[in-house]
Amino acid sequence: MNPRTLTGIALATVGVLLAVPAQTRPSQAATPGAAARCAALAGTAIPASVISLRTRGGRVDAASPVAETVGGVSLTYCRADAALSPVDRAAPEIRLRVALPLDWNRRSMMFGGGGYNGTVPDVRGDVPFAPTDGAPPLARGFATYAGDSGHQADPAKHPILSLDGSFAVDDEALRNFAAGDALKKTHDAAQFLIRTFYRAKPRHTYFAGGSTGGREALAMIQRWPTAMDGVISAYPAWNNLAEALYLGRATHELARPGAFPGPEKQTLLYESVMRACDGLDGLTDRVVSNPDACRFDPGTLRCPDGADTGSSCLSDAQITAIRVISSPWKWPYRVASGERGYPGFPFLSGADLRTPVLGFGTTAPSTPMPLTSGYGMQYWDQWVRYFLTRDADRDSLSVDPARPGTWLKRISELSKLQDMNDADLSPFARAGGKLLLLHGAADELVSHRATNDYYERVSDVVGPRGTREFMRYYLVPGANHANFGSPAFAASWDSLTAIERWSERGVEPVAPVVVDAGDGRARPLCEYPSWPRYRAGDPDDAASFRCVRG
Repeated sequence: MNPRTLTGIALATVGVLLAVPAQTRPSQAATPGAAARCAALAGTAIPASVISLRTRGGRVDAASPVAETVGGVSLTYCRADAALSPVDRAAPEIRLRVALPLDWNRRSMMFGGGGYNGTVPDVRGDVPFAPTDGAPPLARGFATYAGDSGHQADPAKHPILSLDGSFAVDDEALRNFAAGDALKKTHDAAQFLIRTFYRAKPRHTYFAGGSTGGREALAMIQRWPTAMDGVISAYPAWNNLAEALYLGRATHELARPGAFPGPEKQTLLYESVMRACDGLDGLTDRVVSNPDACRFDPGTLRCPDGADTGSSCLSDAQITAIRVISSPWKWPYRVASGERGYPGFPFLSGADLRTPVLGFGTTAPSTPMPLTSGYGMQYWDQWVRYFLTRDADRDSLSVDPARPGTWLKRISELSKLQDMNDADLSPFARAGGKLLLLHGAADELVSHRATNDYYERVSDVVGPRGTREFMRYYLVPGANHANFGSPAFAASWDSLTAIERWSERGVEPVAPVVVDAGDGRARPLCEYPSWPRYRAGDPDDAASFRCVRG
């Protein structure tokens, strides 16, 4: 039996009450002294002894009651902002925020970040791919918390979506972000504040995140397998060093003269893939449900003689570049993490190069790196300058990931920090933990093929039957990275309720349905490697599809 559930068994008499939505529960914790207890948190010292990794302790900088509507629910909570002091006094501190609802359901939820982090995620927010009309964790009565991963991003240095990598010149800040040390420090500090405020600890602890946050979710269960009861990891950048090298290769390829396909040619490619592959799943709906069956050849769009003669065709250089960024790559050297390559992006099977910000941009990579180049190119540029060379003036195109030369030793060292690739999740499983893993099959920033690979590794190590006892992996057709921009399918699924029911009551997530948040289409959410094939009937009804393999 999971030792973490013993307290829950002893308190089973209140289980029915806790299962009622927060909107309808009586506000048990909203006592006259709640506001005073909240204000009293301000200035509270967070002892170093309550944090399992080394810090110099911390403090609560501010705490105050907040009354507002969150996810359509009116609630009052105590918001506390805190900071943890680094061991190295020259390193940045870790900043975190905790939201403590007065009507607490005895659960906690930690949120992961995104990009290079550097800001505290919104503790009023929701889990990845959540329904747009649902109540987020705080509105359901969860105590929620998140941290900035141990540094503060400077928008003046890089204004795009958490892409300031300058913190990485400091070793402690680098470990806090790359190795995930800040996750456990933040978790321990937040749990201390939860116990202090409520005079009780949570019965159930959860983590949810996507992209970098999805990687952080996997870091938590790999490094601290007893810390979380349930975890939602979406489109996780788990092999972060491996992807950085691949993005470097893509950057170099797209920077070659004439190789970058501009917006019109990106549209040409995407529409051509749709025409070739959309109907392979039995339905023409601009969603490629079986990306493995789609093998579009960009050579069919070749301009006469391979020259760039306009927007209606691709030059030889552009065809080569598209094939490079869509294909697996194995680098000709070894790194300490053991990763040997990256599987490429699904641009020839339904992903869209044109996604605003997160796509491959509107201009070719160059020096200095233009903000109009793709997010992945920006990521590589910051990584080279601050993680690898620690030289802010370094030309990122001067480092060739295929032939890193003297930088190979540093790359190998970074791989040990950045690649969260431990596939032995049996300690997490033995502790009773449950994991929901999700990825969109049209992800243009973190390849779903990499998540396929990680799932298969876990299955190989733990065994298929053992893996299914604690883990589910769903590949969402047509969904891109974080539902950003205008994806073919804006995925919407109440995974929070699913992980709660599975973790706390043993109710497995059987045959869930994912709904397009944009137009109401529904599809069955098939367990990987299954995918939804249209049979007959209403194409907007999930019952019209069947999960099949091959």
